[in-house]
Amino acid sequence: MKYHFNEIEKKWQDYWAKNQTFKAENQSDKPKYYVLDMFPYPSGAGLHVGHPLGYIASDIYARYKRHKGFNVLHPQGYDSFGLPAEQYAIQTGQHPAITTEENIKTYRRQLDQIGFSFDWSREVRTSDPKYYKWTQWIFIKLFESYYCKDSNQARPISELITVFNQEGNLRINAACDEDVTFFSAGEWKVFSFKTQQEILLKYRLTYLAETEVNWCPALGTVLANDEIVNGVSERGGHPVVRKKMTQWSMRISAYAERLLQGLETIDWTDSLKESQRNWIGKSVGASVTFKVKNHDEVIDVFTTRPDTIFGASFMTLAPEHELVSKITTPEQKAEVEAYIEATAKRSERDRMADVKTITGAFTGAYADHPFTKEPIPIWIGDYVLAGYGTGAVMSVPCGDQRDFDFAKHFNIPIPNIFEGVDISEEAFTDKEKTIIANSDFLNGLNYKEATKKIIEELEKIGQGQGKTNYRLRDAVFSRQRYWGEPFPVYYVNGMPQMIDEKYLPITLPEVEKYLPTETGEPPLGNATVWAWDAQRHIVVNNSDIDHKTIFPLELNTMPGWAGSSQYFNRYMDPHNDNEIFSQEAINYWQQVDLYIGGSEHATGHLLYSRFWQKFMFDLGLVPHDEYAKKLINQGMILGTSAFVRRIDSFMFEKGKQGVTDFHTGGYNVETNILVSNGLAQNQTFLKDLLIKIKPEGEIALKAYNKIISDIEEYSISIRQGIHADVSFVNSSDELDIETFKNWRPEFKDAEFICEEDGTFKVKRDVEKMSKSKYNVVNPDNICHDYGADSLRLYEMFLGPLEQYKPWNTAGITGVHSFLKKLWKLYFDDKGLKVTDTKPSSDSLKTLHKTIKKVEEDIENFSFNTSVSTFMIAVNELTAQKCTSKAILEPLLILISPYAPHIAEELWEALGHNESISTADFPVFDEQYLVESTKNYPISFNGKMRFTLELPLDLSKEDIEKAVLEYEKTQDQLQGRTPKKVIVVPGKIVNIVG
Repeated sequence: MKYHFNEIEKKWQDYWAKNQTFKAENQSDKPKYYVLDMFPYPSGAGLHVGHPLGYIASDIYARYKRHKGFNVLHPQGYDSFGLPAEQYAIQTGQHPAITTEENIKTYRRQLDQIGFSFDWSREVRTSDPKYYKWTQWIFIKLFESYYCKDSNQARPISELITVFNQEGNLRINAACDEDVTFFSAGEWKVFSFKTQQEILLKYRLTYLAETEVNWCPALGTVLANDEIVNGVSERGGHPVVRKKMTQWSMRISAYAERLLQGLETIDWTDSLKESQRNWIGKSVGASVTFKVKNHDEVIDVFTTRPDTIFGASFMTLAPEHELVSKITTPEQKAEVEAYIEATAKRSERDRMADVKTITGAFTGAYADHPFTKEPIPIWIGDYVLAGYGTGAVMSVPCGDQRDFDFAKHFNIPIPNIFEGVDISEEAFTDKEKTIIANSDFLNGLNYKEATKKIIEELEKIGQGQGKTNYRLRDAVFSRQRYWGEPFPVYYVNGMPQMIDEKYLPITLPEVEKYLPTETGEPPLGNATVWAWDAQRHIVVNNSDIDHKTIFPLELNTMPGWAGSSQYFNRYMDPHNDNEIFSQEAINYWQQVDLYIGGSEHATGHLLYSRFWQKFMFDLGLVPHDEYAKKLINQGMILGTSAFVRRIDSFMFEKGKQGVTDFHTGGYNVETNILVSNGLAQNQTFLKDLLIKIKPEGEIALKAYNKIISDIEEYSISIRQGIHADVSFVNSSDELDIETFKNWRPEFKDAEFICEEDGTFKVKRDVEKMSKSKYNVVNPDNICHDYGADSLRLYEMFLGPLEQYKPWNTAGITGVHSFLKKLWKLYFDDKGLKVTDTKPSSDSLKTLHKTIKKVEEDIENFSFNTSVSTFMIAVNELTAQKCTSKAILEPLLILISPYAPHIAEELWEALGHNESISTADFPVFDEQYLVESTKNYPISFNGKMRFTLELPLDLSKEDIEKAVLEYEKTQDQLQGRTPKKVIVVPGKIVNIVG
């Protein structure tokens, strides 16, 4: 009987779906275990073989836990709002909901064919109004809350209003905007409704404020930092600029310290924790106030080194700082404005990463030094960020490398406050140096003592205080997009009001087009039915707006991370229409036990979702303020790209030093010549070709003549090439030229220079698997050709889960052959050959060492070594001609988490009516690994001649007797009597003489 994997896999996938084999109950006598995958976004391209890696790992663990007697929750759903669907809608006019539905169908089909044990009865989609009703609900709860620093938790805003009515805000210790002013109860009571609402917005956990954002004009939307690559949008490669916009924000900064401390309580990877610590960026120092000369304005700065204040020789503001326009002198206005315009085109990430480029502009204004009263010039520079700290720094060139470089570049004086120390790298890094400054009260103090003294003196003169600062900034929560969660917000006199939660969800309206309006409003500005009737509590026509009972609704939508910040809790009770989840469900499942996903979400999703969880904990909705006990980042499966080498440039190298006189050691040429990879590395061929192809342009021609005159001294190379679709390339790296031409019409008439044998070879290189690199491998093809079980085993076999691994389709044949060999343990041409015969000691040993190793591997997430263990076990059992059910039945359970389809089929063949997923995991018994015999090396005069297997419990005398009676010993002795027999029990026997 043959192994028909396609039929078998389809059969069991249908069985699991029909019988809801993996459905989890919210109550059980079994212990619970919650395994979670990061929310997938269903793109139009579908899955490639790199995507399932983490899912396979989590599925193995979920199946293993079921075998170990746990009630396992292993859900799946879709992060189905997103920019790609909206961009497709803009291009085609097709509603994003249609595109998203089609993409989800593809994803679901692909996930099912790989055999994941998901509880699909709990599927959620962020774009489903039944789901985003609860995202809107959480937003309302955030709006109705503030963060009390005394109790260190979120509290109802109504409590704050009560205090304002009783005593004002003087004694309020809350997270709030920096510009909050003090008022009495009497003043509060006479404030207008609008003024009161404006004040409350400065305290709310979600609030409206003018914020610096990444604005992409081409996409018509704000982008998050992780949606920008090298200063352009990740989607489409469009320019991104910094600009101020009124946006909804989340006061995540209020939770900064708790987010830091919470990292100590969870089992997440050290690298991920460190990424979050750096993003939160806790710093302890002082806030210092500098007064601007000839202005009423002051500049507040935060510094971790207040002891170096006497070394401050200038100040630097972020170009976006609100004071820049107020203090810039007329003489400097043109230069400053030009600089601001230029820096607006650089993303914050680029500005932070670029430590070499020094740019800036002088405002013409000066500030007074708090102690010396000396005038300090005020500059702007893009190495200072508006959103970090106060957006201003006191620049101490003898204490900070970037300040030093800035001062040297613009010839700003550099005072030296380190006694006897030249301005050098050591001066920047040594934090324990004695400070010698222009002040009697610092002379001779070390930096810790000086810091304390400076803070005391600043407080005396009212120009500073000790402060803890965090790099973490409040998260912008508005997007100028259509395809996202609508805000449950309408506006009365310009002030936001929340729609009562009993009228949720507020669903997306229909629009004719998905672009911003002609007047620059977000796409929802195109909706004609997008106003709120506050009396009837329904959405009505915009034409009905009277600002009395009918008001305009919010035109922005929520960002992608809104829906993904609470999905893990919603999975616990996904069909509850009355509450986000029942207390019964949350109290049973508690939190995620194992979370597997990519490290690229370290400072996005994983930070925001922790923030939401802590907020929900403050409200008493969840039992833990961290939602995932353990998190593992899977590595990435890399693709093997194919490059067609095109002659569009020549690069030259002489010895170890490249030619740098002209460009980057080469020149560009305009040709339509494509060269086989072997020739592209052939120096003789390239030099002959170089002589034939002369460049255009004076500089390039000069370089060319220089190289030609001394050509033997140089090595020549051409660029990597252009990507070719890997499906056009065979296993010998040969390109199908005609298919390539049809795919890329611009090369229809290109000259293809082939190898001597007529083949055209591509260059291979390993890089990220991506549709844009044409190196993706479709799992549909793998499942069709080799089966899902082969795919699952191969992805685990590639290497440790956390590491990056290159994909090689040819390698999958090995694991496919293993599965066929496994099948033959159970079936031969006559049918099932498993018997009830007693297992041999060798087979028991093979089984139990496999049980031990596989259990250890799964517990340690070392799935790759389990696959090797299975191969060894099957080879050993085949050699032993094992047919014993007592061995082959538990072996199937061991393999089942990895290759569930073949395991189910063979389990059924052994007479079982229930799914193998209900079987208990085999128990390791050490007795079967205890050796009862020893294969003794038998030596004569120190030279080993043969081996003899003897029981381990024999005495020295019995061992000697057995060896001397053995026929091979008699042959060696040939009738002689040995002088001595040396016996070391359990080790050796040596016959002397």
